[in-house]
Amino acid sequence: MNNKAIVWIREDFRINNNPALAYASHQHNLVSALFIFNPKVFIKKREAQQWWLSKSLENFKVELSKFNINLEIQIGEEMDILSKINSKDNLTIYWNKIYEPDVISLGKKIRDNIFLKKNIKFKYFKGNILNEFQNVTKKDETPFKVFTPFWRVAEQIYINAIPSKLSKVLKREKSFEYFKNNRLPEEILPKKKWYKKFENYWDVSEKRSQSLLNDLIKNKINRYGVNRDIPSVEGTSKLSPYIKHGQIHVEKIYKECSLVKPKNINIQKYINELGWREFSHSLINYFPEMLKGNLRKEFDKFPWVKNEKHLKAWKDGMTGYPIVDAGMRELYETGWMHNRIRMVVGSFLVKHLRISWVEGEKHFRNCLLDFNEANNVAQWQWVAGCGADAAPYFRIFNPILQGEKFDKEGIYVKKWIPELNKVPAKFIHKPWEMEIKYQEAIKTIIGKNYPKPIVIHEKARASALEAFQSLKNK
Repeated sequence: MNNKAIVWIREDFRINNNPALAYASHQHNLVSALFIFNPKVFIKKREAQQWWLSKSLENFKVELSKFNINLEIQIGEEMDILSKINSKDNLTIYWNKIYEPDVISLGKKIRDNIFLKKNIKFKYFKGNILNEFQNVTKKDETPFKVFTPFWRVAEQIYINAIPSKLSKVLKREKSFEYFKNNRLPEEILPKKKWYKKFENYWDVSEKRSQSLLNDLIKNKINRYGVNRDIPSVEGTSKLSPYIKHGQIHVEKIYKECSLVKPKNINIQKYINELGWREFSHSLINYFPEMLKGNLRKEFDKFPWVKNEKHLKAWKDGMTGYPIVDAGMRELYETGWMHNRIRMVVGSFLVKHLRISWVEGEKHFRNCLLDFNEANNVAQWQWVAGCGADAAPYFRIFNPILQGEKFDKEGIYVKKWIPELNKVPAKFIHKPWEMEIKYQEAIKTIIGKNYPKPIVIHEKARASALEAFQSLKNK
């Protein structure tokens, strides 16, 4: 076995449960970790995640140094950077898999055109997932399109599988560095400084992901089924950005949840969220066309509306519907949005405004710290009614009723829309119904201090249903 190894880090910023890193440390005396920042993937497309990546690299560099492993950061395209590896240097390259069609395709190109051509040794490992997607199919070996039967099979496959052998990363006697001109973590931050606010809300580290998991198990999971729908309550795990960037492995989460006693519906509801992530990865790999357009092709003829003014109002949290606007402002402030509210703001965009889900997917891609290609596309198509196992198009969330049901006192709304602080709970989700004299008394004039609704719910709903009906008539 050669003496040196490079572990190609992508979405696996963790010491524990990192098969590529652990294996390399057991097989080689000298181990280096490499992260390649590709500007074409991130700049002006995934700006929020540039901040998370920078913080991840900063923290991971410190953690790796405890094992005498350098973290090398290169900026450029993966093919260009990896082609600099010289076969004469007798290195072995290791990495953990990512389950996105474009990433898989790029990996094959790198394998065939660089590693195999140059006779460079390499080995890759299962990524941050419970099951390899190709292992979960129907009995006739066709892919699932409906979540419930998919997860019934997938969970059983995982439970019955031989547990992964977890080896720990070994400390090396000394470190080494392979690449020249390595960059600093802060060099990949976006130019716009809007991400600065994120530091008030997030501690980007493997240690923090473990403490969030502990908090979930100890304090949240037995009320998860109810509290996950109440945006003013800390009822969700907040683990999604850590899962996306691999500060924690989903196997660790599944194991900790499955050990909770006694078993109850709340635990299964949380575990099912891991199942939806698995399902989304299966969908985009079996039906990669959904990454570019509608999975249900009849929606290719849907009469979407192009309205830049309405799209901007939605992005800015200025639609006049408090529960929608609170969600969009939470997103811009924190890089995250409560899951129930994601469904509400998504439905509002594609059904009340009839703006294509593609615009929403693109905005979330750029603003979400937990952006995951599989989840984002699958969830947007679910809301729009054009995906697999989708919500029916005629299911249209009423933003007023959603607010009254899940934020009855307006606590969540008032947190993110301070201009509505003096509005009583009776009117917090429909402030335009307050008499003008009362608006003046509390100095909250609708149309001045806070916008009037940009569309009327009843009319927008009727218009959306008419548009949907037009598909059936074609």
